[in-house]
Amino acid sequence: MSTVALQTLPCGADAAKRLATRLGLACGEIAVHRFPDGELRVAVAPATDTTILYASLDQPNDKLVALLFAAEALRRNGAKRLVLVAPYLCYMRQDAAFHAGEAISQRAMGNLLATTVDRVVTVDAHLHRTPDIRSIFPGIEAENLSAMPAIANALATGGIDPATVVIGPDTESEPWVKDVASRLRLQHTAARKTRHGDRSVAISFADPGLLAGRPALLVDDIVSSGTTLMAAAKALTAMGATAVDAVVTHALFPPAMIAAFAEAGIRSIRSTDSVPHPTNAISLDEILAAALRSELTATHLPETTT
Repeated sequence: MSTVALQTLPCGADAAKRLATRLGLACGEIAVHRFPDGELRVAVAPATDTTILYASLDQPNDKLVALLFAAEALRRNGAKRLVLVAPYLCYMRQDAAFHAGEAISQRAMGNLLATTVDRVVTVDAHLHRTPDIRSIFPGIEAENLSAMPAIANALATGGIDPATVVIGPDTESEPWVKDVASRLRLQHTAARKTRHGDRSVAISFADPGLLAGRPALLVDDIVSSGTTLMAAAKALTAMGATAVDAVVTHALFPPAMIAAFAEAGIRSIRSTDSVPHPTNAISLDEILAAALRSELTATHLPETTT
Protein backbone atom coordinates (compact mmCIF):
# COMPACT_ATOMS: atom_id res chain seq x y z
CA MET A 1 0.00 0.00 0.00
CA SER A 2 1.30 3.47 -0.83
CA THR A 3 2.45 5.69 2.02
CA VAL A 4 1.84 9.41 2.57
CA ALA A 5 3.42 11.82 5.04
CA LEU A 6 3.95 15.55 5.43
CA GLN A 7 7.28 17.31 5.89
CA THR A 8 7.75 20.99 6.64
CA LEU A 9 10.44 23.62 6.51
CA PRO A 10 11.10 24.98 10.02
CA CYS A 11 9.28 28.29 9.45
CA GLY A 12 5.55 27.60 9.54
CA ALA A 13 5.90 24.28 11.37
CA ASP A 14 2.97 25.02 13.71
CA ALA A 15 0.53 25.47 10.82
CA ALA A 16 1.99 22.40 9.08
CA LYS A 17 1.43 20.28 12.18
CA ARG A 18 -2.20 21.43 12.41
CA LEU A 19 -2.69 20.45 8.78
CA ALA A 20 -1.04 17.06 9.30
CA THR A 21 -3.26 16.39 12.31
CA ARG A 22 -6.38 17.23 10.30
CA LEU A 23 -5.25 14.83 7.57
CA GLY A 24 -4.20 12.13 10.04
CA LEU A 25 -0.59 12.19 8.79
CA ALA A 26 2.80 12.14 10.42
CA CYS A 27 4.64 15.47 10.22
CA GLY A 28 8.42 15.57 9.96
CA GLU A 29 10.49 18.74 10.15
CA ILE A 30 13.16 19.33 7.51
CA ALA A 31 16.45 20.29 9.17
CA VAL A 32 18.18 23.31 7.70
CA HIS A 33 21.71 24.27 8.79
CA ARG A 34 23.48 27.43 7.63
CA PHE A 35 27.25 27.35 7.22
CA PRO A 36 29.31 30.47 8.03
CA ASP A 37 29.60 31.26 4.30
CA GLY A 38 25.80 31.29 3.91
CA GLU A 39 25.41 27.92 2.19
CA LEU A 40 22.76 25.52 3.49
CA ARG A 41 22.78 21.88 4.50
CA VAL A 42 19.36 20.23 4.36
CA ALA A 43 18.27 16.88 5.81
CA VAL A 44 14.81 15.35 5.39
CA ALA A 45 12.86 12.77 7.33
CA PRO A 46 12.42 9.32 5.72
CA ALA A 47 10.70 9.56 2.35
CA THR A 48 7.20 8.20 1.69
CA ASP A 49 5.66 7.32 -1.67
CA THR A 50 3.82 10.63 -1.59
CA THR A 51 5.47 13.38 0.43
CA ILE A 52 3.59 16.62 1.04
CA LEU A 53 6.08 19.48 1.42
CA TYR A 54 4.78 22.41 3.47
CA ALA A 55 6.65 25.64 2.80
CA SER A 56 5.15 29.10 3.06
CA LEU A 57 7.39 31.08 0.73
CA ASP A 58 7.55 34.53 2.28
CA GLN A 59 11.17 35.77 2.59
CA PRO A 60 11.65 33.19 -0.14
CA ASN A 61 15.22 32.95 -1.35
CA ASP A 62 16.76 30.67 1.30
CA LYS A 63 13.52 28.70 1.51
CA LEU A 64 13.58 27.99 -2.22
CA VAL A 65 17.10 26.61 -2.01
CA ALA A 66 16.13 24.49 1.01
CA LEU A 67 13.07 23.24 -0.87
CA LEU A 68 15.16 22.22 -3.90
CA PHE A 69 17.60 20.35 -1.69
CA ALA A 70 14.77 18.65 0.22
CA ALA A 71 13.15 17.53 -3.05
CA GLU A 72 16.47 16.08 -4.26
CA ALA A 73 16.89 14.08 -1.06
CA LEU A 74 13.31 12.84 -1.05
CA ARG A 75 13.38 11.73 -4.70
CA ARG A 76 16.69 9.94 -4.19
CA ASN A 77 15.31 8.18 -1.13
CA GLY A 78 12.21 6.84 -2.85
CA ALA A 79 9.52 9.54 -2.99
CA LYS A 80 7.46 8.99 -6.15
CA ARG A 81 5.25 12.06 -5.80
CA LEU A 82 5.99 15.45 -4.24
CA VAL A 83 3.17 17.86 -3.44
CA LEU A 84 4.16 21.41 -2.54
CA VAL A 85 1.77 23.20 -0.19
CA ALA A 86 2.83 26.85 -0.28
CA PRO A 87 0.06 28.85 1.43
CA TYR A 88 1.93 31.95 0.29
CA LEU A 89 3.56 31.53 -3.12
CA CYS A 90 6.39 33.93 -3.94
CA TYR A 91 7.35 35.74 -7.14
CA MET A 92 3.89 35.69 -8.69
CA ARG A 93 3.55 39.51 -9.08
CA GLN A 94 5.75 40.02 -12.13
CA ASP A 95 3.92 38.31 -14.99
CA ALA A 96 5.37 40.50 -17.75
CA ALA A 97 8.51 42.52 -18.52
CA PHE A 98 7.45 46.13 -18.10
CA HIS A 99 10.90 47.54 -18.91
CA ALA A 100 13.72 46.32 -21.13
CA GLY A 101 15.86 43.67 -19.49
CA GLU A 102 13.44 42.76 -16.68
CA ALA A 103 13.06 39.14 -15.68
CA ILE A 104 9.54 37.66 -15.58
CA SER A 105 9.72 36.14 -12.12
CA GLN A 106 6.38 34.32 -12.41
CA ARG A 107 7.58 32.42 -15.48
CA ALA A 108 10.96 31.55 -13.94
CA MET A 109 9.36 30.36 -10.70
CA GLY A 110 6.77 28.32 -12.55
CA ASN A 111 9.41 26.53 -14.61
CA LEU A 112 11.57 25.88 -11.54
CA LEU A 113 8.82 24.38 -9.43
CA ALA A 114 7.39 22.39 -12.34
CA THR A 115 10.69 20.51 -12.56
CA THR A 116 10.85 19.98 -8.79
CA VAL A 117 7.38 18.83 -7.64
CA ASP A 118 4.33 17.11 -9.11
CA ARG A 119 1.63 19.38 -7.69
CA VAL A 120 1.44 22.90 -6.24
CA VAL A 121 -1.31 23.98 -3.84
CA THR A 122 -1.42 27.63 -2.81
CA VAL A 123 -3.89 30.22 -1.50
CA ASP A 124 -4.86 33.57 -3.04
CA ALA A 125 -1.81 33.77 -5.27
CA HIS A 126 -1.03 37.31 -6.42
CA LEU A 127 -1.66 36.64 -10.10
CA HIS A 128 -2.87 39.97 -11.58
CA ARG A 129 -3.38 39.17 -15.27
CA THR A 130 -2.95 35.37 -15.10
CA PRO A 131 -6.46 33.85 -15.05
CA ASP A 132 -5.45 30.21 -14.49
CA ILE A 133 -2.58 29.21 -12.21
CA ARG A 134 -2.14 25.96 -14.13
CA SER A 135 -0.67 27.92 -17.03
CA ILE A 136 2.27 28.91 -14.80
CA PHE A 137 3.33 25.34 -14.02
CA PRO A 138 3.77 23.39 -17.27
CA GLY A 139 3.12 19.66 -17.02
CA ILE A 140 2.09 19.46 -13.36
CA GLU A 141 -1.05 19.97 -11.29
CA ALA A 142 -1.68 23.32 -9.60
CA GLU A 143 -4.51 24.83 -7.56
CA ASN A 144 -5.05 28.35 -6.30
CA LEU A 145 -7.43 28.07 -3.34
CA SER A 146 -9.48 30.93 -1.93
CA ALA A 147 -9.08 31.93 1.71
CA MET A 148 -12.45 33.68 1.64
CA PRO A 149 -14.51 30.74 3.01
CA ALA A 150 -12.16 30.50 6.01
CA ILE A 151 -12.19 34.29 6.50
CA ALA A 152 -15.98 34.54 6.27
CA ASN A 153 -16.43 31.63 8.67
CA ALA A 154 -14.08 33.22 11.22
CA LEU A 155 -15.88 36.57 10.95
CA ALA A 156 -19.29 34.96 11.32
CA THR A 157 -18.15 32.93 14.32
CA GLY A 158 -16.72 36.00 16.03
CA GLY A 159 -19.80 38.08 15.30
CA ILE A 160 -20.01 41.03 12.93
CA ASP A 161 -22.24 44.11 12.86
CA PRO A 162 -24.85 43.62 10.09
CA ALA A 163 -24.39 47.28 9.10
CA THR A 164 -20.76 46.62 8.15
CA VAL A 165 -19.68 47.43 4.60
CA VAL A 166 -16.99 45.13 3.19
CA ILE A 167 -14.38 47.22 1.39
CA GLY A 168 -11.86 46.32 -1.26
CA PRO A 169 -8.89 48.72 -1.30
CA ASP A 170 -8.65 48.52 -5.11
CA THR A 171 -10.52 47.09 -8.09
CA GLU A 172 -8.35 43.94 -8.11
CA SER A 173 -9.83 43.00 -4.74
CA GLU A 174 -13.41 42.99 -6.06
CA PRO A 175 -13.77 39.17 -6.50
CA TRP A 176 -12.81 38.21 -2.94
CA VAL A 177 -14.55 41.21 -1.38
CA LYS A 178 -17.76 40.21 -3.16
CA ASP A 179 -17.29 36.60 -2.01
CA VAL A 180 -16.86 37.50 1.67
CA ALA A 181 -19.74 39.99 1.58
CA SER A 182 -22.12 37.49 -0.03
CA ARG A 183 -21.25 34.82 2.52
CA LEU A 184 -21.93 37.28 5.37
CA ARG A 185 -24.92 38.97 3.63
CA LEU A 186 -23.27 42.39 3.81
CA GLN A 187 -22.95 45.25 1.36
CA HIS A 188 -19.62 45.74 -0.37
CA THR A 189 -17.74 48.16 -2.56
CA ALA A 190 -14.23 48.57 -3.94
CA ALA A 191 -12.07 51.67 -3.97
CA ARG A 192 -10.32 53.19 -6.93
CA LYS A 193 -6.57 53.31 -6.37
CA THR A 194 -4.12 55.58 -8.14
CA ARG A 195 -0.52 54.59 -7.50
CA HIS A 196 2.12 57.33 -7.55
CA GLY A 197 4.98 55.09 -6.36
CA ASP A 198 5.73 52.03 -4.21
CA ARG A 199 4.74 53.96 -1.08
CA SER A 200 2.38 56.61 -2.42
CA VAL A 201 -1.23 55.93 -3.42
CA ALA A 202 -4.50 57.86 -3.61
CA ILE A 203 -7.82 56.21 -2.71
CA SER A 204 -11.32 57.26 -3.77
CA PHE A 205 -14.81 55.73 -3.66
CA ALA A 206 -17.65 55.96 -6.17
CA ASP A 207 -20.32 56.18 -3.43
CA PRO A 208 -18.95 57.87 -0.29
CA GLY A 209 -22.49 58.10 1.14
CA LEU A 210 -22.62 54.32 1.47
CA LEU A 211 -19.95 54.43 4.17
CA ALA A 212 -21.01 57.33 6.40
CA GLY A 213 -22.08 56.24 9.88
CA ARG A 214 -21.28 52.56 9.29
CA PRO A 215 -18.40 50.26 10.24
CA ALA A 216 -16.03 49.26 7.44
CA LEU A 217 -14.17 46.00 6.96
CA LEU A 218 -11.18 46.15 4.61
CA VAL A 219 -10.44 42.83 2.89
CA ASP A 220 -7.25 42.26 0.89
CA ASP A 221 -5.19 39.35 -0.34
CA ILE A 222 -1.75 40.66 0.57
CA VAL A 223 -0.31 43.49 2.65
CA SER A 224 3.43 44.17 2.42
CA SER A 225 4.22 47.89 2.59
CA GLY A 226 0.78 48.69 4.05
CA THR A 227 0.56 51.92 2.05
CA THR A 228 -2.73 51.03 0.33
CA LEU A 229 -4.36 49.79 3.53
CA MET A 230 -3.47 52.92 5.48
CA ALA A 231 -4.60 55.23 2.69
CA ALA A 232 -7.92 53.38 2.50
CA ALA A 233 -8.41 53.58 6.27
CA LYS A 234 -7.79 57.33 6.28
CA ALA A 235 -10.22 57.82 3.40
CA LEU A 236 -12.90 55.73 5.14
CA THR A 237 -12.50 57.65 8.40
CA ALA A 238 -12.76 60.96 6.52
CA MET A 239 -16.01 59.76 4.94
CA GLY A 240 -17.53 59.03 8.34
CA ALA A 241 -16.97 55.30 8.88
CA THR A 242 -17.59 54.57 12.57
CA ALA A 243 -14.80 51.97 12.73
CA VAL A 244 -12.31 50.44 10.32
CA ASP A 245 -11.10 46.86 10.71
CA ALA A 246 -8.98 44.83 8.28
CA VAL A 247 -8.53 41.20 7.38
CA VAL A 248 -5.91 39.89 4.93
CA THR A 249 -4.84 36.55 3.58
CA HIS A 250 -1.08 37.16 3.56
CA ALA A 251 0.48 39.41 6.21
CA LEU A 252 3.92 40.24 4.80
CA PHE A 253 4.38 43.54 6.60
CA PRO A 254 6.79 43.92 9.56
CA PRO A 255 5.00 43.46 12.92
CA ALA A 256 6.22 46.91 13.96
CA MET A 257 3.80 48.37 11.41
CA ILE A 258 0.78 47.33 13.48
CA ALA A 259 1.19 50.57 15.44
CA ALA A 260 1.24 52.59 12.20
CA PHE A 261 -2.00 50.91 11.10
CA ALA A 262 -3.61 51.92 14.40
CA GLU A 263 -2.47 55.51 13.88
CA ALA A 264 -4.04 55.44 10.40
CA GLY A 265 -7.38 54.53 11.98
CA ILE A 266 -7.40 50.72 11.68
CA ARG A 267 -8.95 49.35 14.87
CA SER A 268 -7.86 45.75 14.32
CA ILE A 269 -6.04 43.73 11.67
CA ARG A 270 -6.31 39.95 11.34
CA SER A 271 -4.61 37.58 8.94
CA THR A 272 -4.69 33.93 7.99
CA ASP A 273 -1.84 31.66 9.06
CA SER A 274 -0.49 31.47 5.48
CA VAL A 275 2.57 33.33 6.83
CA PRO A 276 3.56 33.18 10.52
CA HIS A 277 2.73 36.61 11.92
CA PRO A 278 1.48 38.19 15.19
CA THR A 279 -1.82 39.05 13.46
CA ASN A 280 -2.62 35.41 12.62
CA ALA A 281 -6.20 34.70 13.67
CA ILE A 282 -7.63 32.53 10.88
CA SER A 283 -6.46 28.99 10.17
CA LEU A 284 -6.27 27.65 6.63
CA ASP A 285 -5.89 23.99 7.59
CA GLU A 286 -9.52 23.12 6.74
CA ILE A 287 -9.42 24.39 3.15
CA LEU A 288 -5.93 22.96 2.59
CA ALA A 289 -6.96 19.59 3.98
CA ALA A 290 -9.99 19.48 1.69
CA ALA A 291 -7.72 20.00 -1.32
CA LEU A 292 -5.20 17.40 -0.17
CA ARG A 293 -7.50 14.53 0.77
CA SER A 294 -7.22 13.13 -2.75
CA GLU A 295 -3.56 12.40 -1.98
CA LEU A 296 -4.60 10.00 0.78
CA THR A 297 -6.33 7.69 -1.69
CA ALA A 298 -3.01 7.01 -3.45
CA THR A 299 -4.73 7.03 -6.85
CA HIS A 300 -1.60 8.61 -8.35
CA LEU A 301 0.63 5.69 -7.41
CA PRO A 302 0.69 1.98 -8.21
CA GLU A 303 0.06 -0.19 -5.19
CA THR A 304 2.99 -2.22 -3.93
CA THR A 305 2.63 -5.82 -2.80
CA THR A 306 4.40 -7.60 0.02
